[in-house]
Formats: sequence, structure tokens, C-alpha cells
Amino acid sequence: MFLADCSARKVLALLAEKWTLLVIHALSERSYRTAELRRRIGGVSEKMLIQALRRLEECGLVARTNYSEVPPRVEYALTSLGYSLSSVVRELDRWIETHAFEIEDWVQRSGRAA
Repeated sequence: MFLADCSARKVLALLAEKWTLLVIHALSERSYRTAELRRRIGGVSEKMLIQALRRLEECGLVARTNYSEVPPRVEYALTSLGYSLSSVVRELDRWIETHAFEIEDWVQRSGRAA
């Protein structure tokens, strides 16, 4: 992981992107259409959501299903590999929710910006 050319570092870089963990967490609940997922993840633009979904799909964490309907319908879901990651992501999210105010207070008391 600490070597510059380690392939694991590419995965770490993907997971460290702003919207990736939220997308994985949301998709661990159920499959979503793009607009539904955007509503579920407040503040993400359609462009950024699509980019995150494409990168996750390229890595085999998310599957995209196209339905031959009028109007066209696309749904995203976690793959089995994505589900294997989702429990870790959800646990990290729980830790963040538990400690977010504590960290925010620390930053304010220390006079540093996060």
C-alpha cells in the first residue's frame, strides 16, 4: 500500500474520492435509478454522481442494468465485490457519525480549519 506503484493504492484513491463511500453506502440499501440515488445523496451533482458510478463500475464494485423500456431506465446495484466492501463502509460511516461533533469541536478549540 505504501509503494508508489502498488495497485492497492489505486483502489485507496478511488475510495478516498468525495462521493464514493456515500454511493456504496446508499447502494448497500437497494438498487437505485440515477435520479433516486441523487436524491438519496444530498448535494451531489448529476455529473459527479455519474463519474463516481462509472469508476465504481470499472472496478467491478457496481453493476449498471439497462432496461429496454420507453422511457429508458437504468439502475445501479452493488456487485458481490461491492457488497463485501459495504459492511466496512457502513461501519466507517457509523464511526464518523459518532465522532463528527467531537472532531468539529476539537478543530474549533484548536483554531485550525479542517
